[in-house]
Amino acid sequence: MHKLLAGIRDFHERVRPTYRERFAHLALGQSPDCLFIACSDSRVVPNLFASTDPGDLFVLRNVGNIVPPCGAGGVDGDECAGAAVEFATLEVGVRDVVVCGHSSCGAMRAALGRNEPTQTPNLDRWLEHTAPSITRLGIEGTLDPALPDVDRLSQAHVLQQLDHLHTYPVVHARVGERKLRLHAWWFDLANAQVLAFDESKRMFVPLVDLIP
Repeated sequence: MHKLLAGIRDFHERVRPTYRERFAHLALGQSPDCLFIACSDSRVVPNLFASTDPGDLFVLRNVGNIVPPCGAGGVDGDECAGAAVEFATLEVGVRDVVVCGHSSCGAMRAALGRNEPTQTPNLDRWLEHTAPSITRLGIEGTLDPALPDVDRLSQAHVLQQLDHLHTYPVVHARVGERKLRLHAWWFDLANAQVLAFDESKRMFVPLVDLIP
């Protein structure tokens, strides 16, 4: 808590004067062009590794960067992620959606060990949404075999969330109309490197290699 309070003081004294005009403009409305779906893990800081300013990203963060699929009668098991997807696409009008997983993910590690007794019933129910990702891990032939199982699952999981996004009618329609693009990213913590899934190679590669 001491570090948090020190950060607030630093923001007030050093950063706030620089951003005061920008926040005054943002108070009138927001127009981010990207919905960024990331894990709650404290080591993953999208605004840091993407060098974005306030107002640039519409961010959804939860344990395991999970997007539950949208069922015929609504969202299957969780309204929060679905609400963020619908609000970002319909109300905010984002043009891109990024799902970003990361290495050494605690949620993925917990998902792999779900047969063990736990004292976390809410987490257990939430991680039920990773079942399709675990299935995908067994059939996805392009993931780096040198990676630990938890990291390979994390990458398979990111790809699975893109499939889940397609179950949302607004996403499916806008992707079909070329008004929305979906991206699979993965943050390598040890190397502080962002990887992206290259459809042509069917593998995760350094994102900087894909930037024109």
